[in-house]
Amino acid sequence: MNPNRSLPTSTRRRFLKTSLITAASSQLLPPLLAAEPKKKSQKKPAAMQNQVCVFNKPLQHLSYDEQAALVAEMGFAGIEGTVRKGGHVEAKNVARDLPKQIEALKKHGVEMTLMTSDINNIDEAINRTVLETAAKLGVKRFRMRPYKYDYAQAIPGQIKNFRHTYQELIKYCSDLGIRPLYQNHAGAKYYGASIWDLYLLMKDEPKDQVGMCFDIRHATVAGGLSWPTEFHLMKPWFSMVYCKDFDWDKKKKKPSNVPLGTGMVDYPRFFSMLRKINYSDPISLHIEYIDHRDPKLQQQSIAAVRQDFKTLQGLMKG
Repeated sequence: MNPNRSLPTSTRRRFLKTSLITAASSQLLPPLLAAEPKKKSQKKPAAMQNQVCVFNKPLQHLSYDEQAALVAEMGFAGIEGTVRKGGHVEAKNVARDLPKQIEALKKHGVEMTLMTSDINNIDEAINRTVLETAAKLGVKRFRMRPYKYDYAQAIPGQIKNFRHTYQELIKYCSDLGIRPLYQNHAGAKYYGASIWDLYLLMKDEPKDQVGMCFDIRHATVAGGLSWPTEFHLMKPWFSMVYCKDFDWDKKKKKPSNVPLGTGMVDYPRFFSMLRKINYSDPISLHIEYIDHRDPKLQQQSIAAVRQDFKTLQGLMKG
């Protein structure tokens, strides 16, 4: 005897309808579950392959040959070499000493990736001599000395004068085949500290003849939370990136330099942004937290370079 026959007709119909729906759902359920999109596994970002040089200021107590050998042994592509007053090459001795340094670098398979100078105009004879000598030796880039504001004068007029001086420098350098790069440097009177004024200097200049050394340490000091805006404003002119770090000295109320990755610079975010714009130009490692003027601290400086380079390589790997 069928037990359902004792049920009223309307009840049997409802029961049959519910059973059919349930059966159909059970047949459709597996395909629906199978069609659910799988969560994509997050891939580790590819390691950055940029050339890395080291600012040679903390290594200036070594001879040209010793320094070149050390830099090569550490794995750097080259140096950011100081050719200026008090530099590893004194500007006044550039014709005699720069060829010796370049020869030592070549001997050990590294280069002068960037020359750091006191040059921001072509009016001074020593500036022209340094540029001509460096260009003949194959140096392709140099860091300029920053312009400085005079608060006794109107700021807009000074910007106009800086731009005129800069344009003369660009033309002179273009004829030599060497590019001036401008570093943003935090400080009350530094032109380019806010970076927006640096945009006014460069916005109409050929990008293959000028460039910027984007210093994330100084950008963070001067810009606080706004540095990503300056990053995106100036990224078309990035020709070198400077890596160093700082913490805030509450007692002295000013920044204090510290080992890379231990301070206030948001390096994971910075390198993520560099990856997104496919930054491919060189990176320069700066060690500023040990007194480079004291020869007794030379070994300490060398150890600091090794440690910070290791940190930088980790950031580049992602």
